[in-house]
Amino acid sequence: MQTARARQSSRDLVVTRVGPLVPGAPAPAAARPGRLPAEAVQEARAVAADLLAGDPARLSHTRGVAATASVVARVLPPAERPVLVAAAWLHDVGYAPELVRHGYHPLDGARWLADRGWDERVVGLVAHHSGARFVAAHLRLAPQLAAVSVPGSATGPLADALAYADQRTGRLGEPVDLDARFAEVRRRRGADSATVRVSGVREPALRAAVRRTEERLARAPWPAPGA
Repeated sequence: MQTARARQSSRDLVVTRVGPLVPGAPAPAAARPGRLPAEAVQEARAVAADLLAGDPARLSHTRGVAATASVVARVLPPAERPVLVAAAWLHDVGYAPELVRHGYHPLDGARWLADRGWDERVVGLVAHHSGARFVAAHLRLAPQLAAVSVPGSATGPLADALAYADQRTGRLGEPVDLDARFAEVRRRRGADSATVRVSGVREPALRAAVRRTEERLARAPWPAPGA
């Protein structure tokens, strides 16, 4: 287990990597425009490990989502694959208590990442992951969500792939089918939660996203060894 001093050093390292840009300093990998470099995925992994260290179950889920995203990334053009995997690592960082601002984790995580200069595609995917737009509308947070969105955040192959990775991964990182995932969310959150209240529109949208990703996987070639 990390000591408090070691944990603070880890937090300082992460903030240095993805914090606000300093004039004259090189941009962190996560904030450089264009193709997201591979090191941004490692930055995302470090951020998730730091912010979710106090929630081992959430961190286990996140690791499972990132692992699944790494597999399904082959349905995307090469330039978009690091975007997906980075977003998978970061999708639940808004649960960290120090990030809570609106009380809705996709929005809170996305705002924190945006403030630290992360690639807008990653920010948008975190904001909209797994049908967040339906819950945000119910919570009257749709305008705030729109402020951290770009085209492709809510729909399209990238958004579908992240939904697939998240919805096919259980609470502790184990592979699950959609029915089991939906049932677990209903039990854990309760009938009065916003997520369950919008399940009539959210769950069909997620089923469609998973189905589209499965169809893309069936058509996508496996990468050559070492590629």
